[in-house]
Amino acid sequence: MKILIINGPNLQLLGKREVNIYGKVTLNDIGANLKQVVYDKYNNEIILDFYQSNHEGEILDKIADTINNKTDGIIINPAAYTHTSVAILDAIKAVCIPVVEVHISNIHSREEFRSKSITAAACIGLISGFGIHGYELALHALIRILRSKK
Repeated sequence: MKILIINGPNLQLLGKREVNIYGKVTLNDIGANLKQVVYDKYNNEIILDFYQSNHEGEILDKIADTINNKTDGIIINPAAYTHTSVAILDAIKAVCIPVVEVHISNIHSREEFRSKSITAAACIGLISGFGIHGYELALHALIRILRSKK
């Protein structure tokens, strides 16, 4: 089973950026934790592909590539594109695989413009506000959904 984890703009700055909101954990730490979860709980039967970009077009290309590389599901933190990107919404719809959207902060408890997720409309679920643990919750949920379809 292959799962792509996409992180959008500025997430490469985790651990340094607004630590009062996002904490001190880095994107590399999140990746290492998820790899450990796969090793411990799924006997390494899951392949994780991590990706981060500050560029919307590159994120679109990565989503589209899932068709060719037989990706089973996506976990995405579109970051600021959550609130603005119809293009990412359309790309998620186009690939026809399960996608879980995740946010470190609770987008509904922040500025009003952050409470609306355009991209979530194409996702099977949205996890928000559980800090970095949201990624692990998304991983477990997505694996469960993918296994139920086989």
